[in-house]
Amino acid sequence: MSAAALDVQQTDLVTALDRVYAALASSTNHGINPDAAESHADLSSPLGHLVRTFSLSPFERDVLLLCAGFDLESRFASACAIQQPELSNPSPTFGLALATLSSPHWSALSTDGPLRKWSLIHVDTSAGLLRGALRIDERILHFLMRTPASDSFLQFRVRPMLPVLVSASEAYAPLVSLALRAWTIIPGTTQASKPLLLIGRCADDRQQLLQQIGDAGDLHPFQIDAFDLPSSPHERDQLARAWTREAALTRAVLYIRTDGTEASDTSRSTATIASFIALLQTPVAIEVREGSDLEQLKAIRLNVPPLDGTQRRSLWLQTLGPFASQMNGSFDSMVDAFALNASSIHAAAALVQDALLLEEASAQEIFHVVWTACRTQARRSLNGLAQRIETKAVWQDLILPDAQLEILRQIVTQVRHRSIVQNTWGFSAKYSRGSGMAALFAGPSGTGKTMAAEVVANELSLDLYHIDLSSVVSKYIGETEKNLRRIFDTADESGAILLFDEADALFGKRSEVRDSHDRYANLEISYLLQRMESYRGVAILTTNMKQALDTAFLRRIRFIVQFLFPEALQRERIWQHIFPAKAPLAQLNYKRLAQLNIPGGIIRNIATGAAFLAADENSSIGMDHILRASRTEYAKLEKPLTPSEIGGWE
Repeated sequence: MSAAALDVQQTDLVTALDRVYAALASSTNHGINPDAAESHADLSSPLGHLVRTFSLSPFERDVLLLCAGFDLESRFASACAIQQPELSNPSPTFGLALATLSSPHWSALSTDGPLRKWSLIHVDTSAGLLRGALRIDERILHFLMRTPASDSFLQFRVRPMLPVLVSASEAYAPLVSLALRAWTIIPGTTQASKPLLLIGRCADDRQQLLQQIGDAGDLHPFQIDAFDLPSSPHERDQLARAWTREAALTRAVLYIRTDGTEASDTSRSTATIASFIALLQTPVAIEVREGSDLEQLKAIRLNVPPLDGTQRRSLWLQTLGPFASQMNGSFDSMVDAFALNASSIHAAAALVQDALLLEEASAQEIFHVVWTACRTQARRSLNGLAQRIETKAVWQDLILPDAQLEILRQIVTQVRHRSIVQNTWGFSAKYSRGSGMAALFAGPSGTGKTMAAEVVANELSLDLYHIDLSSVVSKYIGETEKNLRRIFDTADESGAILLFDEADALFGKRSEVRDSHDRYANLEISYLLQRMESYRGVAILTTNMKQALDTAFLRRIRFIVQFLFPEALQRERIWQHIFPAKAPLAQLNYKRLAQLNIPGGIIRNIATGAAFLAADENSSIGMDHILRASRTEYAKLEKPLTPSEIGGWE
């Protein structure tokens, strides 16, 4: 390739190569003006960018050009062979550069100098520094040629961030301005950008903020997972240098993703991230979930604000278009029920548009489609933290005294009309205490506590999640609060109903402080009370031992429903409703069945067992099947069937 064959836009590079070749061919460094290139150097060109960014001296610049010319033009290879006849494989060497190029200095090949520190060139040190072959790095050569390329070392570690297809949020404007000030680098200096912590509950919100920062600063965001950061100090340094060079070439910003680090050794992850960002001299941001240990990192903190009700409403109106006005009064209740972020709102609105595009729909049908789309979007993150229960129970399935049913209906009423009372009528502005609706369901096992939670969730068309306490409570100090925080923070978006089953295991009476463990156990309970009051959904706690709960805790529960052991009349009603409509039934004596002194949960087990016995005999479900199933269930409970319970059956 000749200089004339290079891209016509590469005038700066062509002229520089010609000058270096002239110096190489003349065998002297006295006949060429070392600053001749300055008269035509374009600082916006790739060569000018390299010189300015990495503070290359004129000699270092020419060494780089010598290596580039050897790869680009055959005349450089011929000149190297003439100047170094003693070498069997002529190539650029540092000895040749010292002898032919202007203003030579030995420090140009120092490991701390820019040429080798940033791997602009590579040296074959096996033949010594003077006689070892010099080669330009492939990525740098592509950059000089304006050829799109990626660093081979980085391409499997760092990847471009996918854009978030949402409109810019005005709430982020002050944060964007602060970030750009923190990332200002003075050209020609070694001043490093300051790292940023993007702190927020939602990963999409944090990513949206970074995208706005990138758009405002003409920066290109790339991401790396914290798990992919090397544990070896040497490998971390190698990665940091490679990324710093790439970011300097392309105006890139690195975004360190930390989702999932809380499930691993958090202290080690924090230390690894801290040591890595300390090595970078280019813009870097670390995503941090609110309350995470990663907040300890030394960096500028940017707290990403979630959308408030007004902002969500405005965004819904924008994305739903005419469908919003067709929902009538149900629109505001939908906005209040789901605290979705911007990207989730856009995704839900897209589902709605696709579902309603080709058909006319009533206001109720539109509301159902929008509500379903919101539930679909909201459950994405919570599914990994708790078990979602498919709710099928309805009011008719719940056999309870009228007083208990009335309290359950009040729970539904308050959730359904929360937007009107709290927002429209101003109760939330007048009272500073949280508007959370926590309910305690107390009573023996099998009395309908879980079914009641299903009925409430089904009536409100909200998801019901069962919280596994064994995965929440931890013997390590601070871990229980961290687990609760993740659950409540994630659930806030969906407005889901949280069911803490057998909650007395976690919420027992606060003990007198006798040691440090008692003190931290009390702190866990206090934290829970705080989150329950601020949680925008419904938290249902079930317990078999109400007497074990602290009275201070009970005062902060809005609803308490006492599930009593069913009396004979209630048990008879339960038996009458326990079998599905399609189940074939023989003549059943429901009064006699009500003699079994058991709660509804056990009745359900016996009914199911009797159905299998009848199916095996290809017959209808009869009293004999129920009796046999009762014996099995009682044996499991290590409880005898008394004569008063089965009198007249045999």
